[in-house]
Amino acid sequence: MKEEKFKVLLYLKKSTPDKSGKTPIMGRITVDCSMVQFSCKISCTPSLWNPRESRLNGKSREAVKTNGKLEKLLLSINAAYNTLLERKQPFNAEAVKVLFQGGMATRMTLLKLFDRHIEEMKARIGIDRSPRTLPNHVYTRDRIAEFIKKKYNTSDIAFGQLNEQFIREFQDFILQDKGLANDTLRHYLAILKKVCRTAYKEGHSEKHYFAHYKLPKQKESTPKSLSREDFEKVRDLEIPERRRSHILTRDMFLFSCYTGTAYLDTVTITKDNLSKDDSGAMWLKYERGKNGQLSRVKLLPEALALIKKYKDETRNTLFPTIHYPALRRNMQGIRVLAGIKGDFSYHMGRHSFASLIALEGGVPMETVSKMLGHGDIKTTQIYARVTPRKLFEDMDKYIEATEDLILIL
Repeated sequence: MKEEKFKVLLYLKKSTPDKSGKTPIMGRITVDCSMVQFSCKISCTPSLWNPRESRLNGKSREAVKTNGKLEKLLLSINAAYNTLLERKQPFNAEAVKVLFQGGMATRMTLLKLFDRHIEEMKARIGIDRSPRTLPNHVYTRDRIAEFIKKKYNTSDIAFGQLNEQFIREFQDFILQDKGLANDTLRHYLAILKKVCRTAYKEGHSEKHYFAHYKLPKQKESTPKSLSREDFEKVRDLEIPERRRSHILTRDMFLFSCYTGTAYLDTVTITKDNLSKDDSGAMWLKYERGKNGQLSRVKLLPEALALIKKYKDETRNTLFPTIHYPALRRNMQGIRVLAGIKGDFSYHMGRHSFASLIALEGGVPMETVSKMLGHGDIKTTQIYARVTPRKLFEDMDKYIEATEDLILIL
């Protein structure tokens, strides 16, 4: 089928002004030799109308608001025309009008589906989704809305208006205009692709947009762990009794070093997460707040001593509550007091458990993965990069085992 000649004209119907003096804006769609008129259901002050540009002049509140509505209207008409073209069947101007008017109110748009997706995520929190996953989807939705407003001067777009250029320009918007990191962009694009896949499966989109678009490569970074020297500095640090908040922070950090718990888990684990095995050893079992995976750790004497130190029958959690912003400030104070150079964060306790306590102690990788609650052992394997001591010990064992071998050339 040949591509039809297509044109949209907007004009004022000056013969029927309303009580406020505003005039209705009309539209005319032309496809090849067929033509049809329609009402835009928008009125404006006649003196502001620019017939050449089919929009209002100036930057008044009326002009900006009306121009935004007109832009959205034109985008919907063009989307309807492109949809009919893709069907490769003959059509006329009336078909374009019926398609865009019939879909204006009922058509599922990008942000409308995003909103529904977010509501579904909220309903699944505590069942098979962590509360920590929701903000990522909300942030993605807000960034896309911001981009649509800037590029199209409208509040939403239909799926038929998406193309490869959209995602490339959105990528530039995130990296250049917003100055966000590559890994953040990767999260945004992954969620956008998921929503587009849902639209295709449910029939809201005739294409699976961005199905073959490759996400930017994730930068591999080695988890930051404390050296044994710095760990001992924190462990043996004398903190004045008046700084009780700093003492609590240090003790919670050490608990993380002995058990591998993240902050979210440390402040929420309770007495119900403790249990004894047949030999009488105490275990910590809990579901990670990040991914819901089960973590099981046999408690070291040092961890048991910290639990005993903060035992309080009137409190359900093992440790007193300390909000994360306060904890972060305290961590920096501890860094200064202990004389630690470089980064120092609470999550380094989890990394230190994996490297200093577990892997360097000879615990197998598979066991460490279960202790940390990793969903994929590949995540655990990253920690092996920060244990040179283990490498040297393994090499010594290798040399010892092969010292009797004779090389024959």
